[in-house]
Amino acid sequence: MSHPSRLTTVSTLDQLKDRILEALPGCSVQVSGGGGHFTIAVESDEFEGKNTLARQRLVYRAIKELMAGDDAPVHAVDSLTTTTPSNTP
Repeated sequence: MSHPSRLTTVSTLDQLKDRILEALPGCSVQVSGGGGHFTIAVESDEFEGKNTLARQRLVYRAIKELMAGDDAPVHAVDSLTTTTPSNTP
């Protein structure tokens, strides 16, 4: 059976971005990559006061369905950057 995300014409990049925006309203998201490997950068006020692990968990929780199963469209997140507006590099 195909992964649920493969039943739509929306690209994996768009799906990743949409899921993150849904979980962290008002955030800024940049997603790039392909072939199952992606780079994600998220800036959100929601990260304020949270350590790196807690920030990453929020993002991974948002995209977990896209990473589940043998035919998941997301095989790996090669780079995940999580910042707040006050600590943007």
